[in-house]
Amino acid sequence: MGLNHFIGDVFVAKLLRNGHLVELSQKVKMSNDAQKTKDYKMEIVWKNVGIFVLIHSLALYGAYLMLTLRVRLITILFAYVYLAFSILGVTGGSHRLWSHRSYTANLPLRILLMIAQTAAVQNDIFVWSRDHRMHHKYTDTDADPHNSTRGFFFSHMGWLMCKKHPDLLAKGTSIDMSDVASDPVVRFQRKYYLPLVLLLNIVLPTFVPWYFFGETLWTSYVVTITRYVISVNGTWLVNSAAHMWGAKPYDRNINPTESGLVIGLGFGEGFHNYHHVFPYDYKAGELGNYRNNFTACLIDFMAKIGWATNLKTASLEMIQKRATRTGDFSWQYPQENDKKST
Repeated sequence: MGLNHFIGDVFVAKLLRNGHLVELSQKVKMSNDAQKTKDYKMEIVWKNVGIFVLIHSLALYGAYLMLTLRVRLITILFAYVYLAFSILGVTGGSHRLWSHRSYTANLPLRILLMIAQTAAVQNDIFVWSRDHRMHHKYTDTDADPHNSTRGFFFSHMGWLMCKKHPDLLAKGTSIDMSDVASDPVVRFQRKYYLPLVLLLNIVLPTFVPWYFFGETLWTSYVVTITRYVISVNGTWLVNSAAHMWGAKPYDRNINPTESGLVIGLGFGEGFHNYHHVFPYDYKAGELGNYRNNFTACLIDFMAKIGWATNLKTASLEMIQKRATRTGDFSWQYPQENDKKST
């Protein structure tokens, strides 16, 4: 036994000396991960399925109440404004600021974006940014949280109704999140996320129409749920529709597209082929105006008052070269009034 122990120590020492132990360990881990992937069977999380069925049913009821004029107009207007506020927390906050660092925000702006992002209830900033960085690094593979090659429904909302793929779990540790984790605003939100969500997504938007507009408490609550369901489905369309249908002016070899449907939502997330080619651009799109990229409008305004700095963007020359080299030939040289991307 002593001899075997000695031989084992010598073998390990040689491996260490030659720098192969880490490589061997990595190969074993890769082999284990490959086996897990091979044996993978999708497991549905029925609790999440139940929640989604419930809130979408309430949203349909809310739409019925609004279409039959059983909701006060001022309540609907308030819900729309609150919806826009919460979406900007996602598009301008967890997406363009924390995930991509496409600009720098001062403390008041980061706090404002954190409040708005919390009201959207799409996971806290840290989790949202981690998942999004995984999406960009492993786009449309099994390590992508909402891999569009698994179908429209999966990439839209199905990925939230089942357990994560082993590839996603295995490669998740490869994402550097130190910059996001070091932000005290992110840490505060993460620590108090549940009470903040209850306050900003349920209590406040339900209380205001009931107390100030004379809406019934039940109707106000149903409108709150309807607003939330519309909001999350708008975001989910970026993961689904914008990976399936549309032109590819900048890179024809990837799934993300310029989605007219998502562009029409107005927050600037539909220029998805551009975004995957130039993810650092704070506009997340080359062309357009403030009507279809209200997030860029917000960031530009914040830059004018000094709350946002270091706005990053791709040059026209760089865009033209890339579109010529890898695009689907649908790219056109922008008109003078489009160059501002405003």
